Amino acid sequence: MMNEDSLKERTAKGLIWGGLSNGLMQLIGALFGMVLLRYLTPDDQGKVAMLYIFSALASALQESGFIAALCNRKEPTHEEYNAVFWFNLLVSATLYIILWFCAPLIADFYHDQDLISLARVLFLGFLFSGLGTVQRAYLFGHLMVRQNSICSLTAMLLSGIVGVTMAIKGFAYWAIVTQAVCFVFVTQVMAWFFSPWRPTVPRIQNSKVKSQNDSLPRATGERCSLFTLHSSFFTFLEPAWKMFGFSSKLMLTNIVNICNLHAFSVLLGRFFGEHTAGIYSTARRWDDMASNTINSMVSGVAQPTLAQVREDIGRYRQVFRKMMRFVCFVTFPAMFGLAIIAKDFIVLVGKEKWAECGIMLAILCIHGAVVPITTLYSNLTISRGKSGVNMFCTIAQCLAVWAGLLLLYPKGLMPMVIYFISLNIAWLGIWQWWAKRLVGLRWREALKDILPFLFFTLIVHGFTWWATNDISTLWIRMVCRIIMAGVLYAGIMWVSGAKIMRETVEYLAPSNSPIGGGKKSHKNNPDSQE
Repeated sequence: MMNEDSLKERTAKGLIWGGLSNGLMQLIGALFGMVLLRYLTPDDQGKVAMLYIFSALASALQESGFIAALCNRKEPTHEEYNAVFWFNLLVSATLYIILWFCAPLIADFYHDQDLISLARVLFLGFLFSGLGTVQRAYLFGHLMVRQNSICSLTAMLLSGIVGVTMAIKGFAYWAIVTQAVCFVFVTQVMAWFFSPWRPTVPRIQNSKVKSQNDSLPRATGERCSLFTLHSSFFTFLEPAWKMFGFSSKLMLTNIVNICNLHAFSVLLGRFFGEHTAGIYSTARRWDDMASNTINSMVSGVAQPTLAQVREDIGRYRQVFRKMMRFVCFVTFPAMFGLAIIAKDFIVLVGKEKWAECGIMLAILCIHGAVVPITTLYSNLTISRGKSGVNMFCTIAQCLAVWAGLLLLYPKGLMPMVIYFISLNIAWLGIWQWWAKRLVGLRWREALKDILPFLFFTLIVHGFTWWATNDISTLWIRMVCRIIMAGVLYAGIMWVSGAKIMRETVEYLAPSNSPIGGGKKSHKNNPDSQE
């Protein structure tokens, strides 16, 4: 097992590199997104958003949870990597062929024949993704966060240039689709560049099977040969089948998550049309862009790190709580900060045609503040080898989401959104119940890690919104809110002696890691409980 100092160093590097790269990636994405808002309409965004669920479901089936499954194994062998590679490639090709022929049915469902050709191009993304699943698993499992970051940044930059160029040239929704496919393709190419692992062609026995009786007809020998080929192929894939018990639960969980994520796009596209779907999907994308900066940073190191210390429950709980405090320390001010500038920002960038999107974004930021916490709890269950628990929690939540949305859609978009956010907040209680059962994390400890940061964030951002509300010029008001909220929050955290902030600052100085424990004890600090 990795020693404590090494684990602390690699985790800290993962968090810092992940934070910087994801922040930079989201910044690049935001810059390209601002240009796209100028040239595209809500109808353009809605048309593509209605298709994302099919592409995402195919990607989940193709990946089949093997990235996490390989990471959870102590030392994956070449045979295991190789079996997963060829399995993913086979599934990707099969799914693409199926969805190619299903494209007209999808277009009929949404009453839009333009979606046929659009879908067939968009679905190329998961076909390309199948070529790089094992390479990404290798980078993820070996905590090669810097290399992963370079892959994502390069893909974001190149695909963004392609998308913006096409939007300026008047290609409308085709700009979004091409950008999405380019992003996946470049990501896989870069993953192959950084990963040292390479697949090998399976050696399948192709010799004729000789019968004990030489008088058997030739046809019988041919049937035996085909049977041998069939058996040899499945023997080659046996390492993948052995992991499938664990990975299939993650796959099903991912599928349910996708249905949960894209529920609005399907229902809005079907019952409200492209415009409403475009307004919501754009607001949701900006919300995800912000929350994923923290979410991706944490998920990139949480499961591998927690898996390293799972034999020591006390240390495991300590590492998890420090991660939780770090997540809350960063997520709450970032997401509530975006909420108070959302409308001004969207109107400044996309003009009045996107004003509805700004209001929706401000509301969705509450959901964005919950997502990284949910992800951390999810990683806890996976790292404990309880993918079934993760699957159960996710499926139950998804069913509750869909049931509520189907009941509320006649009342309009806003009641649906409020229900969705409220359910996500309440569901944290379910995750915490399982955390207590699996690692003994008490409710008092969890609330002590979360509530102080939430309280100070609400005070700071509430005061900032009130103090700047009379400023009439949009860009001045937005800048004032960013500066005021940032300075006030940082000042309060420092004066109150928040240990996670001091450790983060010291590490960046550099000094100790923000994860893994400092040497000093601050018993009265809001996040000092070990």
